[in-house]
Amino acid sequence: MLPTSFPFTLEEQMPAPADFHDKLLAGLGGPWPEKCSLDPKVTETQQKDGYRIETLSYQAEPDDRIPAMILIPDGASASDPRPGVCIWHQHNGQWHLGKTEPAGLAGNPMHHTGVALAKQGYVVLCPDALGFEEREKPYKFKGGQLERYLFLKYVVDGKCMAWKNILDMHRAVDYISSRDEVDSDSLGCYGHSMGSTHTWLVGPFEPRLKALVGNCCLPTYAAIHDTPLLHCFPNFVPGVHQYGDTPDIAALIAPRALHLNFGENDGGSPIEYVKQGLPVIERAYESMHAEDNFSYFIEEGAGHVLSDQMWDLTLAFFNRHLKG
Repeated sequence: MLPTSFPFTLEEQMPAPADFHDKLLAGLGGPWPEKCSLDPKVTETQQKDGYRIETLSYQAEPDDRIPAMILIPDGASASDPRPGVCIWHQHNGQWHLGKTEPAGLAGNPMHHTGVALAKQGYVVLCPDALGFEEREKPYKFKGGQLERYLFLKYVVDGKCMAWKNILDMHRAVDYISSRDEVDSDSLGCYGHSMGSTHTWLVGPFEPRLKALVGNCCLPTYAAIHDTPLLHCFPNFVPGVHQYGDTPDIAALIAPRALHLNFGENDGGSPIEYVKQGLPVIERAYESMHAEDNFSYFIEEGAGHVLSDQMWDLTLAFFNRHLKG
């Protein structure tokens, strides 16, 4: 039995208001600024087996450069462009890791997802999130203290960390779209854990992303309050819970293709709350006659992982919606 944040049956739950998109934008901090020049700079190229890695940076805002790595399959070119996927890396309390984990140069091989996609013919962009890897180094504070500082910095300016994360992801899409090796009409994104949160945060505001996959993270505010849970700061959008919950945010991605994976025993996304939220997303897709564009998988006995089956479903999803 679910606690007080779910006092109604699914049929009785109040839907998010028709202007929920506007309410969400206001809670995030309002519209994003006019875009500055990307001013991309490539500093190193490494040839790997079947792909190359370019180490680079580009501007998110004036004097705010995002370090990133792009993985380009052999043979990709302006005359043979490939689908592009942005990967939003995980959190895991590992602020020293960012882009290098999905790029296959550090961290857990389970999450070398950029390499796996590049070997399947995708151009893959792996940027550092705010406060991680190279974007931790310039600050006095480190790790969790830095994350707290950055969240509060944006809050006092009337925004939140999710606002900045979305701005940075917009710029990632701008950059990957600018590459000659990329088919800019076939773009997707993938994220595990915090990266999954980033996926359903950016989705409502980035129509260029045609296929989005979130792995192991849809912590509803109901679950956060009832359980209770401490989550990374991008999950917290001021004022939004009075209008809707995180499944309502993900539902704004409809009718574009969305797939979500979950572990039955993932303590960060209590599964009974996830199961209450998934029909909210389903109804949004049904209302647009786009039922085939939303799918999810709950792996029995699994925790907070990227399992073989989760990855197989992810790859099949991208192949269907970006290559098909």
